[in-house]
Amino acid sequence: MKRVYGRAAEVVGTIRIRLGLTLVVFLLPVLIIGVVQSYLAFRSDGDSRRQSLELAAGHSAATARARIEAAGVLLQTLGPGSVGLECARRLDAVKSRLPGYANLIRFDAYGRVACAAGTTPRDPERAQRPWFLDLAAGAHLAVAPAPGAVYAGEPSVLTAVRAEDAAGVFDGAMAAVLTLSSLKPQTANRFLPDGAEIGLADARGAIFSATAPNAFGPSNTHLREESEAGQKTILWSGKDAQGRHRLFSAAPLVEDDVFVVLSAPAPGLISWATLSPISRLLLPLLAFALALAGVFWTTEREVIRWIVYLRRVAAIYAKGRFTVRPVQASERAPPEIRELAKTLDDMAAGIVQRDASLRDSLAEKDSLMREIHHRVKNNLQIITSLLNMQQRALTDPAARTAMNDTRQRITALAQIYRALYQGPDLKRVDLRPFLEELTALLLAGDINGQGSVRTEVHADPLVIDPDRLAPLALFAVEAITNAQKHALSERGGVLTVDFFVRGEEAELAIGDDGPGAPAGPGEGVGRTLMTAFARQLRGQVKFDASPMGGLLVRLVFPTPQALPPPQHQAGT
Repeated sequence: MKRVYGRAAEVVGTIRIRLGLTLVVFLLPVLIIGVVQSYLAFRSDGDSRRQSLELAAGHSAATARARIEAAGVLLQTLGPGSVGLECARRLDAVKSRLPGYANLIRFDAYGRVACAAGTTPRDPERAQRPWFLDLAAGAHLAVAPAPGAVYAGEPSVLTAVRAEDAAGVFDGAMAAVLTLSSLKPQTANRFLPDGAEIGLADARGAIFSATAPNAFGPSNTHLREESEAGQKTILWSGKDAQGRHRLFSAAPLVEDDVFVVLSAPAPGLISWATLSPISRLLLPLLAFALALAGVFWTTEREVIRWIVYLRRVAAIYAKGRFTVRPVQASERAPPEIRELAKTLDDMAAGIVQRDASLRDSLAEKDSLMREIHHRVKNNLQIITSLLNMQQRALTDPAARTAMNDTRQRITALAQIYRALYQGPDLKRVDLRPFLEELTALLLAGDINGQGSVRTEVHADPLVIDPDRLAPLALFAVEAITNAQKHALSERGGVLTVDFFVRGEEAELAIGDDGPGAPAGPGEGVGRTLMTAFARQLRGQVKFDASPMGGLLVRLVFPTPQALPPPQHQAGT
C-alpha cells in the first residue's frame, strides 16, 4: 500500500502535472467568468424569448379578433336577406380573396344553412348549440368551443355574429370558420424557436382547438383570474402532453371566455449553445482546452524530453560508463538544458579524472600493503628460524617443547600474512587452501614427530577477513599441536581437519585416532589459549570423542559474513 501511495505521489509531483495544475488554477477564473457570462447571456436570451412569445400571443389574439370582426362586418354587408345561389357565389368569392377563412356560412333563425361558400356539415341540433342560443339571446359575437360538427378539414374555430331583420328580431347567424394555422406567428424572429403551435382555450383553460394537440399540456385554470387582474398576456412554463418542457403564452380573444394560447419549446442550455452562432459557452472551454494542450505540448517538447534524455545519460554514468556524451542536448536543447547538459558532461569528465587518480592511489596503496605484509611475513620467518636454532641448542625436553609451540604459533601468523599478499585481495583470504597449507606446514615443522602422519583436510568454501582468520588459525595451531604431542608423535596416525558452514553457524573440527582424551579436560596452556581464541570469535570449544577413537576438538562460532567481491572497473 505504501508503494502504491509513493508511486501516486511521484506521478502527481511530475513537471507535467504541476504545470497542468498551475495552468488550471490561473485559467480557472477566466473559465468561470466565461461560464457566468454564458449563463447570463442564456438568461437574457430566455427573457427576450419569453417577451417575444408574449408579443406573439398578443399578436395572434389581435389577428384573430380582427378577422372575426372583419368576418362579422363582411357578413352584415351581405344583408340578412341574402339567400340562394347568388349569396353562395358572393361568399365563395370573398373566401377565395381573403386568406385564413375555411368557410363563410349564413344560418337562418332555425339554424339551417341559408347559403355558404363551401360544404357545410349537417347538424340537426345546431339551433340548440350554446353558441347559437347565445346569439339568439342577444349576444353580438360568439366563438364556439364546441360547435357540434367539424366545419373544416384542419384545426379551426367557428365564430358567428347575430343577424337581425329590419325590426330588430333575431334572424339567424352569420358565421366564419377561421383556420388556426393562419393565426400562428411567424418564426423568423430568432427568439421564437421552431415548433411554435397555436390553440384556443376556454375560460377554464381547456384547449378545445389546436394546430398540434400534443404541444399543449394540462389546463391552466387561472387564465380568467389573471386576465381579470389586468394582465394583457399570461406567461407560464410547463410540460406538454408528451412530457416535454415548453413555454406557454395566452391572450384573451373574446372578453374572458376564449383565449389564444401559444406553445413553444423551452430550449435548455445545450440547445441554446447549439442555436447560438458563436457560442459563448464553448469558446471559453475551447480556449481552456487549447491552452492546456499547448502548455503540455510545449513542456513535453522543450523540457520533459530533454530531462528524460539527461536522465538516461545519468543512468549510464551510474553504471560507470562515463565515455557517453550528451551530444543531442548540447546541440539542440534550449539554453538552460544545454547548460545542464554541459554541467553533467563536466561532472562526468571530473569523475573520470578523479576515478583514474583514485585507482592509481589504490594500486599504489595495494602495492605498499603487499610489501608490508611481505616484510612482516619475512620478519616472522626470521623469528621462526631463530627460535628453531634456539630449540636445537636446548637439551631440556620441556623447554624444547615450549620453544616448538611458540615457533608453530609464529608460523601460523606468518602464513596469514603470506596468504594476504599473495592473494587477489588484501582484505580477504580463502579459508580452504589456507587450512591445507597451514596443516602441512605444522606437520612438516614438528621435529619431535617419529611416526608417519596422514592428513585429511576438508573445508567448505568461505572467504574470511584477517581479523577473524587470526584467532581461527591460532586455534587450529593449538588443536593440531595438541594432537601431535599426545596422539601422533610416537606412532603416527590419521589427523582430520574439517571446516563446515551450516547456515548461520560454522564449525572447525580437528580429530585424531589416538588413545583419546585424558580423564579430565585439563587446564593446560593449549586448552586455555583455545578457549580464549573461541571467545574472540564469539564461539565455544567442545571436546568430544572422535569417530576414529581419538579426541575431536570442535570450535563452533557464528559464520562470518562474506564480503562482496571486489569490483575491478576498466578505465573509460
